[in-house]
Amino acid sequence: METKPIFEGDVETLNMPNTMTTAFIKELINNYRNNQLEAINSNLEVNDAHSIWFDLPKLKKFIVDIENMAKKSNPATTDKDLGIRFYYAAYPKSENWSIMENHTVPIEYAERHTLVMIPTLKKEDENGELLDYDFNPLSQNGQAVGMALKSRNATTPMEEEGIGQNHGSLFPPSDPKVELF
Repeated sequence: METKPIFEGDVETLNMPNTMTTAFIKELINNYRNNQLEAINSNLEVNDAHSIWFDLPKLKKFIVDIENMAKKSNPATTDKDLGIRFYYAAYPKSENWSIMENHTVPIEYAERHTLVMIPTLKKEDENGELLDYDFNPLSQNGQAVGMALKSRNATTPMEEEGIGQNHGSLFPPSDPKVELF
């Protein structure tokens, strides 16, 4: 029985981790904190989150779910066809927290920004360009492309379930003493 490699790249790339210098990471984070975060905190008068943490099992499960469901819808789908788009998002105000009733997010997260992860699928557009479209492998029409090819402005049934991941720990309100940056 042949096993499929976890990584579909050359061995040299597999053996070398992605790296960035600490100075570069710090510069990018400081740019955000000194510009976008400062503007958010000043204009909205909140102490917004500056980072979000997800545990590795949750991320791995999300990736495996995307792979399995996309391949179930279209067995020809390869790992190179799939990706994840990270959307910046914000939790509702505390007075509107009722929309969170089916989610295990504490009310302390009200008005803070977060990330929403959505699967993407590489498809050709009308001009033959390969693009990474958002898609919902759970779409009721049974196609892996699901909502991907619909316009961002098109109406999508609000009750339709889709694969997405949101809840990680926000800093703040979680204690930032665990952060290096």
